[in-house]
Amino acid sequence: MGQLQLLSKYHYKMLLVATEVYRQQLWMYENKEQSIQDRIVSLTQPHIRPIVRGKAGKSVEFGAKMSASCRNGYVFLDRISWDNFNESVDLKTQVEEFKRFTGFYPESIHVDRIYRTRDILSLVQRKRD
Repeated sequence: MGQLQLLSKYHYKMLLVATEVYRQQLWMYENKEQSIQDRIVSLTQPHIRPIVRGKAGKSVEFGAKMSASCRNGYVFLDRISWDNFNESVDLKTQVEEFKRFTGFYPESIHVDRIYRTRDILSLVQRKRD
């Protein structure tokens, strides 16, 4: 048997990642599933997760998702994650944090269509009143 302490940090990490990939693949095969939570898709970057987007030309993207806000010309990174999440769930927290920081609600909120939910529209209407 080989000795693990003889491996460099890099090779030890690769061994751990490969072992986890094998475990995930075996589980999917045995359970006749095509997905598993926190699936590893890159041996050298095991933290990267595929994000199903459904955009034109690309059904899957890779990389971190982030939620940011802008105050007085400064951009604040409110959340960053390698896992998929719906950015619209952060808006309420961002608006309240803006008010806590500045003492008033933002003059305007600029977002794309994913944010146009009943909850968000109701929140914005209440803040106007």
